[in-house]
Amino acid sequence: MADMDSKHIVIIGGVAGGASAAARARRHSETARITVIERGPDVSFANCGLPYHIGGEISDRDELALQTPDSLRQLLNLEVLTLTEATAIDPNARSVTLRSLSDGTESSIGYDQLILSPGASPLRPPIPGIDNERILTLRNLEDMDRIMSAMPETRKVGIVGGGFIGLEMAEQLAHLGKEVVLVELQPQVLPQLDAEMVRPLQRELRHHGVELILGDGINGFARSDSGVVAQLGSGRSVECDLVILSIGVRPESDLARAAGIELGPRGHITVDSFQRTSAPDVYAVGDVCESPDPLVGGHVGIALGGPANRQGRTAADHIFLGDRALPYPGSIGTSIVRVFGLEAGVTGASEKRLSAAGIRYKAVTVNGPSHASYFPGAETITLKLLWSPEDGRILGGEAVGRDGVDKRLDVLATAIRGRLTIDDLVHLELAYAPPFGSAKDVINTAGFAATNIRDGFLVPVQTLEEAKGHVIVDVRPAAAAAALPVPDSVNIPLPSLRSRLGEIDKSKPVYTVCQMGKTSYFAARILANHGYDARSILGGAHHQAPRPND
Repeated sequence: MADMDSKHIVIIGGVAGGASAAARARRHSETARITVIERGPDVSFANCGLPYHIGGEISDRDELALQTPDSLRQLLNLEVLTLTEATAIDPNARSVTLRSLSDGTESSIGYDQLILSPGASPLRPPIPGIDNERILTLRNLEDMDRIMSAMPETRKVGIVGGGFIGLEMAEQLAHLGKEVVLVELQPQVLPQLDAEMVRPLQRELRHHGVELILGDGINGFARSDSGVVAQLGSGRSVECDLVILSIGVRPESDLARAAGIELGPRGHITVDSFQRTSAPDVYAVGDVCESPDPLVGGHVGIALGGPANRQGRTAADHIFLGDRALPYPGSIGTSIVRVFGLEAGVTGASEKRLSAAGIRYKAVTVNGPSHASYFPGAETITLKLLWSPEDGRILGGEAVGRDGVDKRLDVLATAIRGRLTIDDLVHLELAYAPPFGSAKDVINTAGFAATNIRDGFLVPVQTLEEAKGHVIVDVRPAAAAAALPVPDSVNIPLPSLRSRLGEIDKSKPVYTVCQMGKTSYFAARILANHGYDARSILGGAHHQAPRPND
């Protein structure tokens, strides 16, 4: 192996993971040779910002090009080979075969350490008509330019896939005045979240004119005079001028597979905590690799910029520091999206993931203001908390609201990483002044509710569906109950509950519901203290009650 200061580090792929690794490696050594190989013309760009340039919120395209080949050469003294494709890796000879995309010439380059950061490519399923030039994906600046060049003659856009990028594109295209129809195979948008948490998002999308087709997939495409006809599994057809596929990504691991490097079950490169692959002195970072899942176990592929950046740092540190480097602890998948006026996100494991993994958990949904309710501009945040019944450790959280969602997700992400428990949330001291927070933040409220469940003060009911056929007492004011009725319930406002106990059948379980969830808990405590078998419906009618087009 070469001397530490004369070693040659070759990095395949730039953007988040590769560029981060190159920058960190240079900070370790001024004399090491560092070569970055990039298949496209852009070596470092803000791919998360692409939808926002399409929609015009980021007006200057140059703002997305974080570094150019020339700036990287000048700033970090890197050798940058753009429009160059790595076609083969020989781990025994420690060499990479290259092909110039400009003239087709081939060459080879040796390495002492190799870092793979080719990322992941958008899925294009092998279905009829997929080769239509009006069916596009969004991965890089060139894809963005293609979509933008198609906008002048585009009236209606079909988006296939309701994940984070699909929702961002729906928002931005609606801002441009396009007619947008979004098709999602699952019965909800944003399948990364639990179903009840995305209902407000679906209402928001429809409110802004986005047509949602949920629980229906694409069987194929056909050409039309205006562009594309999407043929759905249900038999329905949707005609559009342009289709944007956003149905997930595939790790670009073919190069590693051909070199005999170990892959995981979904095609991601398997790495250890220092990002090392099964081949000597070959590392992998970013979307192409799978990371340990510290909550569910096993490994998971997380296609996010934050993890990719930190993995690049870990790989570079290990090259120069060995096992003294700080290992990468795994990914918990903290993500957030803005959908017009709403924000929604997740950190850690969802209820769906925990159930699928056979992991025991408890869940509670609470509502609270984004800042002090008496200060102008306060908005409701709905927060779902999941924890382990064995030790109270926080396993995941989801939140939706019009303001302050990012702050609460960040707190929960930190709590998960710090292995905090629901007891810790009760007494978590968060920044409070009326414009910024509440004396009892919604995070504290989630802790209160979780510990009440554990200690037997609250018997929770997750959904209104569970209460069907039972006695349901709506404790909201009469006007609120009339505005958003809860089916088959009796309205007894909380202030009059004690005087009207005789109207409630004591021989049957009683399910209480209110607007936001807190008053329902108060009512359940009153009933329990009077000998009733009382349960509180979590989240309240604001969160649970069906509305038109939900």
